[in-house]
Amino acid sequence: MGIAEVALHTMPGAFAAHSPASNLPLVADARRRKRNAYSLPNVRALQGLLKFPRLRSVRRQCQQIDDLARVTEGYGNWVKDAMNNASQVLDDVGMADQAVGGNGGLNGNAVKPAPQRRKTSSVEDEAWELLQESMVYYCGSPVGTIAANDPNDSDPVNYDQVFIRDFIPSGIAFLLKGEYEIVRNFILHTLQLQSWEKTMDCHSPGQGLMPASFKVRTIPLDGDEDATEEVLDPDFGEAAIGRVAPVDSGLWWIILLRAYGKCSGDLSVQERIDVQTGMKMILKLCLADGFDMFPTLLVTDGSCMIDRRMGIHGHPLEIQALFYSALLCAREMLTPEDGSADLIRALNNRLIALSFHIREYYWVDMQKLNEIYRYKTEEYSYDAVNKFNIYPDQIPPWLVEWVPPKGGYFIGNLQPAHMDFRFFSLGNLWSIVSSLATTHQSHAILDLIESKWSDLVAEMPLKICYPALENQEWKIITGSDPKNT
Repeated sequence: MGIAEVALHTMPGAFAAHSPASNLPLVADARRRKRNAYSLPNVRALQGLLKFPRLRSVRRQCQQIDDLARVTEGYGNWVKDAMNNASQVLDDVGMADQAVGGNGGLNGNAVKPAPQRRKTSSVEDEAWELLQESMVYYCGSPVGTIAANDPNDSDPVNYDQVFIRDFIPSGIAFLLKGEYEIVRNFILHTLQLQSWEKTMDCHSPGQGLMPASFKVRTIPLDGDEDATEEVLDPDFGEAAIGRVAPVDSGLWWIILLRAYGKCSGDLSVQERIDVQTGMKMILKLCLADGFDMFPTLLVTDGSCMIDRRMGIHGHPLEIQALFYSALLCAREMLTPEDGSADLIRALNNRLIALSFHIREYYWVDMQKLNEIYRYKTEEYSYDAVNKFNIYPDQIPPWLVEWVPPKGGYFIGNLQPAHMDFRFFSLGNLWSIVSSLATTHQSHAILDLIESKWSDLVAEMPLKICYPALENQEWKIITGSDPKNT
């Protein structure tokens, strides 16, 4: 199975075809629907009311994640519908159907067995060894992987922490190999860190913000010099370079939660009261009304990708693709209850508006470039064609020769009188995975990557963005940051 098909199988594109904002039957959709024919039914997870206290601690002491279920005692009971004769299949690895049934408790859903191990190359074995060496343990259980593991680095700064965004590719690799425990622990432990009040210069961010990273620290117990305990110490951006809150952390968390449920078959995690509450807090933070006129999320520079200036302030494509993907994932996981009706309605409305906005205004190909060249400017009317007052002089000289006749892509950013024509790899590829791009646009993006392989593929092997900033432009946009060379 190719890497693109793996991503399509495990990520939200697997159910994006059910979206009212997306009628995009990619070839892989038919395969995915066949795979998911035996998916478990949705289960109403909670009856009653639940109130969560506002946590004010600076650190979280060592605590087993399953102990959080005790918080719900007295407020409601878990309700499990009968699931006899249901089964989960792993067509990708030729596994036999696995029967799932019973009326288990909080963790009652059966977990899929690990996929059959295939023969691996020495390079892949070395990669797994390096990944396992980077694993971080808390209370004796794996909770993530550190951002960088360089034994020669005497001052790792915060690269020895577990970053939410950096753990996503590690988490997907663990899921595909059938190692579900570390992903489950990561999801639940990061959730514990969500509700904390983190303050910078007497100001606190919105409730529901997920941390950018966390570190496991060992501290001495009060009154006992010989005894120690482990604590989770999160960073919400108040210690990061630039002091920027991570907008993408909560979106990645929702996406990984959905991927865990689909790969492992364990839906009990997403049905937990604390997980449902955490997911709703993230959605309410993202869907909150503001001054913006567009359905896209308005963010500051450094709020995703890296915490340094990249010239992406405004409405960067990467955030919009993750936002769309997280909304699709959340809609599949939210339990149907009276308190969720308004949230689900707002979620569906946003999906429709966001998909139209990105597909219509972010897309660039030769036909769109010709339209931009003919734009009229300073159009004051409700039926203006040039809605963002884009001047044709903004089109960089390299772009016309670079875009192939059959290819196209989503631009990096769109604001009034500004289009960022750089090609951002993650935003475009995630638009395909999540079905934010139409079928035609998906093929056009892949055609462009194939046509411009020599420009886009480097040692990583794929460049983050193209073209790279140089000289005075680099100084102005990045603030002469030497780490952004």
